[in-house]
Amino acid sequence: MQLNVSQLLKATIGSIRDYEVSSTVDIGGGSLVQGEVRLTRTHRSILVKCTLHTEVEVTCSRCLSLFSCPLVLSMEEEYFPTTDVVSGASLPLPEEPGCFTVDEHHILDLTEAIRQYALVATPMKPLCAEDCAGLCPYCGHNLNQGPCDCLTQGSERKDVNYGSFTQTKIR
Repeated sequence: MQLNVSQLLKATIGSIRDYEVSSTVDIGGGSLVQGEVRLTRTHRSILVKCTLHTEVEVTCSRCLSLFSCPLVLSMEEEYFPTTDVVSGASLPLPEEPGCFTVDEHHILDLTEAIRQYALVATPMKPLCAEDCAGLCPYCGHNLNQGPCDCLTQGSERKDVNYGSFTQTKIR
């Protein structure tokens, strides 16, 4: 998601530009990202504040099914120009590592910031539903699709974790 900020870089400090955005961004698969972006000219950079909505495909931590997880990204980042918009001279970058920059063509690219914020916003243990039943610990059947055979047959269940140790003889 790229925005041309050459006119904003020429504007006075405190100038604001608001955008409605809708674009496909590669954050683990092509995801549609929509929302509002506000750019503010500061004395040395452009401050980006935005609220974006997207969905990422994740795996449920209980039943291992793929599902689409909605995310809301509230971002606030500073982008530093690399080239003076009037003279074309190179500008010194801040000494802090990992800062975002506006390229030499005055294009502000939000893609990497969106990707980073999406990674942070993605749940560590995503659930397809709050009442997800998960997998049967004996046969691995997805219990959201109904009961498994090993629970309905009433037969003695084999312990898959320690089953081989039942045959071991201790001397």
